[in-house]
Amino acid sequence: MPAYDVAALRRDFPILGRTVHGRPLAYLDNAATSQKPTVVIEALTRYYSEHNANVHRGVHLLSEEATTAYEAARWSVARFLGLADGRGCVFVRGATEGINLVAECWGRVHLKAGDEILLTQMEHHANIVPWQVIAERTGAKVVVAPVTPRGEIDLVAFQGLLSPRTKLVAFAHVSNALGTVNPAAALTRLAKAVGATVLIDGCQAAAHFKVDIPALGCDFYAFSGHKTFGPTGIGVLWGRPELLDALPPYQFGGDMIRKVDFAGTTFREAPERFEAGTPDIAGVLGLAVALEYFMPRQPVAHAHEQALLAAATARLRAIPGLTIVGEAPEKVAVLSFNIAGGHSHDIGTLLDADGIAIRTGHHCCMPLMKHLGIPGTARASFAFYNTMEEVERLGASLEKIRRMMA
Repeated sequence: MPAYDVAALRRDFPILGRTVHGRPLAYLDNAATSQKPTVVIEALTRYYSEHNANVHRGVHLLSEEATTAYEAARWSVARFLGLADGRGCVFVRGATEGINLVAECWGRVHLKAGDEILLTQMEHHANIVPWQVIAERTGAKVVVAPVTPRGEIDLVAFQGLLSPRTKLVAFAHVSNALGTVNPAAALTRLAKAVGATVLIDGCQAAAHFKVDIPALGCDFYAFSGHKTFGPTGIGVLWGRPELLDALPPYQFGGDMIRKVDFAGTTFREAPERFEAGTPDIAGVLGLAVALEYFMPRQPVAHAHEQALLAAATARLRAIPGLTIVGEAPEKVAVLSFNIAGGHSHDIGTLLDADGIAIRTGHHCCMPLMKHLGIPGTARASFAFYNTMEEVERLGASLEKIRRMMA
C-alpha cells in the first residue's frame, strides 16, 4: 500500500490553507463539523449554475436532470451504509431531525403508558430530549444505562435494564464527547432479544469507519452530512422500509402524497412519504459527492486517524496537570481533556490565538458531564486531513497554556 499522502489530500480542502490570527489553521473541531473538499463545493455551484430546477415534478430537461441526480444520490447513501437498496434512506436536515422523526412517528404509534425507552448516559441532547417529550405524551418512561469511569457503556447494567417493557433502545454508535466506539451490534442483539426496536445515532461514526447496517441489525440509523465532509442542513435517516411504510408521515405537503381530495388524502410509500415539500436538492447532491469522495479513502483514512489519536494521546498525557477524559480502549480520533486550574473555554480561546480550533464546553452532553463530575472539557477531534505536525502544535500550545494557568 502506498504511503498516506496527507499533504496531497489537504490540497482538496481549500479552507485548510488559510491562516488564523497570523498562524496556519490547525482545524481540530471535526466532531462538530468537518471541512468540505473542492469537489463538494463545486457540486453545489454546478447544481445552481447548470441544473437548478425542482425535482419529481417537471417534464422539462432541467427538472429531469435534477431528479435523476437526486435519486442517484440516494443510492450513494445506500452504498455508504452497506445497503443494496436505497428505499429506506430518507433525506432529512440532519440526524437531529431524523431522531425527532422516529420519536414522533414511531413513538406515538408504538409507545404507551408503562413502556420503557432505554438510553445511555453518554447520549447527545438530540438523542435524549425527543424521547423525553414523547415519553411525556405517551406515558412511557425513559430509563438510562450508566457509563463507566473510562467512558464505556456499562454492559452488565445495560443488559439488566432490558425487559419486556423495553420498547425502544436508542444509543450513539460513537460518543461525540469522549470518542468511545460502542459495541453497536452487540447492544442491538441484546435489545432485539427482548423485542425492542433499535435506533442508532451514527453522527460520529460515519466520518471515521465503515458503517454496515445489515451487520448492525438495527431498525433506524441517522447521520448528518456536515460531519461527513458534506454540506450543512442535510442528513439521512435510514429505516427498515417495512417499518417506515407502516408509520404516519411526519410533515405534510407536496411530493409526499399519492392522491389529494377534500374527502381525504393518501400518502406515498417511504422514503417519499417523509420528504414533504421541496427538499434541499443541492445539499443532497453535495452529500452524495462527499460520500463518493470519502468511501474509497475510508480504510486508509481510519488508519491515519488512529495513528493521530495514539500520538496525540501520548503527547497530552505527558503534560503535567492535564487529564484526559474518556479512555475507552476503542475510540475514534477524539481527545477530551481538562487542565488543572483552567476552564475549558479559556483553553479554547488561548488555542485559537495559536491558530488551533477545538471545541469546549459540555458538547451537548450535560447529563454525561454531570455524571463525570465536571462542567465540561476541551475537545480536540481529528479527521483524515489532519497531520502529525498539528498534533505537535496542539501539544506545544497546551504546554504553554498549562504554564500560564499554573
